[in-house]
Amino acid sequence: MKIINLQVLSMVLSRLSKREKAILYGTVLVVSLTAIDRLIINPIFSKMEALNKQIQEKDAGIKKDLRILAQKERILAEKVKYASFLSSSASEEEEMTSILKEVEALAGKSSVYLVDMKPVGLKKSGSSEKYLINVNCEAQMEQLTEFIYNIESSNKLLSVEKCQINPKSKDSSVVKCSMSIAKIVVK
Repeated sequence: MKIINLQVLSMVLSRLSKREKAILYGTVLVVSLTAIDRLIINPIFSKMEALNKQIQEKDAGIKKDLRILAQKERILAEKVKYASFLSSSASEEEEMTSILKEVEALAGKSSVYLVDMKPVGLKKSGSSEKYLINVNCEAQMEQLTEFIYNIESSNKLLSVEKCQINPKSKDSSVVKCSMSIAKIVVK
């Protein structure tokens, strides 16, 4: 490659007319500005745009985290409120004993005579466990209705799965009831 000699360049420029010099200088100016734009300015603005986008994403994440932190006290209060529904460290036998005691207390509260109570077992499904017991009892219909209501509204997540009611005798106002009661424990 030959190095352009300044004397040759000045000789070529001196031969150009005034109009040709203006066009040459204008072309050099446009090419120089385009080169500066493509090599310096455009990369700087692209980098700034990318950084601004990252800042906006981080800002949105921070705002979301601040909303969660602002609700921290409410979330902790809700956790305490529902802690009894979550799995405890009690063993299967302890949990079953707790259910049997709860059902016995609810029966006593409703004046229902418990004939028989048997634990059926434990069914696991996903992140929950279901403890089942079978109960045979005798009571007046009003007392039995109150008993079932107390089971369903218990704060231990008890529910009546199956219930079969029959009269104790032909002319008696007392009914015999056989039901399955379940307690759901969330892990």
